[in-house]
Amino acid sequence: MTEPKLLIVVLAAGKGTRMKSDLPKVLHQVAGVPMLGHVLSLAASAGGEGAAAADLAVVIGPGMDDVRAEVTRRAPHARVFVQHEQRGTADAVLAAREAIAAHTGDVIVLYADTPLIEPDTIARLRAALAAGSNVVVLGFDAVDPAGYGRLLCDADGSLAAIREDKDASGAEREVRLCNSGVVAFRVSGLAGLLGRIGNANAKGEYYLTDAVEIARADGLRAAVVKCPEDEVLGVNARDQLAAAEAIFQARRRRAAMRDGATLIAPETVWFSADTVVGRDVVIEPNVFFGPGVVVEDGVRINANCHIEGAVIGRGARVGPFARLRPGATLGADVHIGNFVEVKNVSMGAGAKANHLAYLGDGSVGAKANIGAGTIFCNYDGFLKHRTEIGDGAFVGSNSALVAPVKIGAGAYIGSGSVITKNVSADALALERSSQEEREGWAAKFRTMMARRKAKG
Repeated sequence: MTEPKLLIVVLAAGKGTRMKSDLPKVLHQVAGVPMLGHVLSLAASAGGEGAAAADLAVVIGPGMDDVRAEVTRRAPHARVFVQHEQRGTADAVLAAREAIAAHTGDVIVLYADTPLIEPDTIARLRAALAAGSNVVVLGFDAVDPAGYGRLLCDADGSLAAIREDKDASGAEREVRLCNSGVVAFRVSGLAGLLGRIGNANAKGEYYLTDAVEIARADGLRAAVVKCPEDEVLGVNARDQLAAAEAIFQARRRRAAMRDGATLIAPETVWFSADTVVGRDVVIEPNVFFGPGVVVEDGVRINANCHIEGAVIGRGARVGPFARLRPGATLGADVHIGNFVEVKNVSMGAGAKANHLAYLGDGSVGAKANIGAGTIFCNYDGFLKHRTEIGDGAFVGSNSALVAPVKIGAGAYIGSGSVITKNVSADALALERSSQEEREGWAAKFRTMMARRKAKG
């Protein structure tokens, strides 16, 4: 049977005052992606494989133009609504009343500051709806339930009510099954049901959680789906942001190792949300992956490397202490050694730069060798220029290649040269002043300086 169309409402209007930041809370990043981005990605996958994409409504606060822009960039099809006053979660959801009223399928409410929910959890919420429940709340067993709303269940396990911590009785506060805030609905006329929620509570707010008791009073069924507590960590302060990062990284490390990579010291390796790591990859300690990195099979990344926006080809070797910046593309079996920086350069198969070099804006041909101390002089103070090195070329140590310049295939550049003109294939290029030697000069100089020092 075909599942009903899904509408996901993402609540992103929180001010995040505890973050103490000029940046809206939901734009703070976990694994290189704003928390809002994680939730929008979850929403994009929520329709399920082969199913129609979910409709998406995002609720923001007034003046949150940067949040609106992030929504538009990541989910152009989403509709954005504004909650003009913060009067509780039910009021926030009803800011998207127009989308809810026009929708006839399932509705799931997510939070833009809860970035760790897994796609399988959303699937389980929908499965509970398909099994006959009208309202399904995502719950968790809290280590410390203080501050959380409690999920109060009947003897048969169905959900009877959600009680906010400040409104709970002493007995209800002993309950450890807590509310994550995430809720799924299969309710005809949902906007009308939510519109009946009042604010007779300790905070005078319109709680989305009250929808459970209203639904039950209408003869509808409510249920709980449980997930691990870590999965529904909400981020309201910097320490919780760090905790979310730690949870993401632990997950990602486990996934990389399950998929065939070796992490020698997993706790020291940091991934971005989009990092791709192949099989039989070995990653030594203290490696950081920024956004946009692909590591193909059989690569070894030695210790203390920083990599972002780079593609590392099969069997390549990187580091230790190497930096790959955006646009670095390493072919198969390339070697990038210690204290080498590569930016916007493609390196052909088998090329090497093993020591102390800066390669910026250009290309290096297959099996070319870049000597220690080589610099691509790519910037003239106004514009960037390219250096192109042909297949099999050899660049001697301590050379400066002043772009724009081309080194032909098989050419040799003598050590210590400053190359400002193109070099033909298979040619030798040297640029040095003549070496001068003055016999006995050093001994005379030492004697003279010793006398000066003695005189004081």
